[in-house]
Amino acid sequence: MNKDIKEILLSEEDLNNRVAQLGAQITKDYAGNELIVICLLKGGSVFASDLVRNIDLKVDLQFLSASSYGAGHQSSGSVDISADLTRDLTGRHVLICEDLVETGLTLSVIVQYIKEQNPASVEVCVLLDKELEENVYIKPKYVGFKCPEEFIVGYGIDYAHHYRNLPYIAALKEEVYLK
Repeated sequence: MNKDIKEILLSEEDLNNRVAQLGAQITKDYAGNELIVICLLKGGSVFASDLVRNIDLKVDLQFLSASSYGAGHQSSGSVDISADLTRDLTGRHVLICEDLVETGLTLSVIVQYIKEQNPASVEVCVLLDKELEENVYIKPKYVGFKCPEEFIVGYGIDYAHHYRNLPYIAALKEEVYLK
C-alpha cells in the first residue's frame, strides 16, 4: 500500500491532537446535554470512534450510510442513503460526523434528512474540509483540518474500498486512481 502513497499530509499524531481538541470543544458546547453522534459510514468510522472517546458527555453513537461515490474517484452527483437510524431524534441534539466534505452535497441531503426528524439541533463535524468553491451546500460547525485539493486516503478514507486502515492521511498517487 505504501508504494501508492504520494505524500503523508497529516500524521497520526496530528490527527490524535486535533481530534482531542474537537472533542473538548464539543464537550464544552454541549455541556449538560446528551448528544447523538451520527457517524457517516464507512469513511467516518475511524474519526467518529476516536472523536466520541474524546467527548466527555453521554453520547449515543448511531450510524448512517450515504454515498455519492461508489467505487469511483468522482461524485456521481446523487446521494444514496442506504441505512437508517435506530433512534428517535425528536428533541435531541445531533452531531453528524463525517470524514471529508468536498462539495457538501451528501452532507446537505443528510442534514435535511435529519432535520425532518425534528431534533433540538443539528450540527456537522468533519475531519477534513476541502473548502472547494463548489461547496455551496453546507458549512460544518466543527472542522478538523483544511484539506488540499488532493485525492486522499487513510484514517478511514478509502479509494475503491482500500487504504482505510492507514493511521495517517495521505495523498494517493494519480496513477493509482486514474487507471
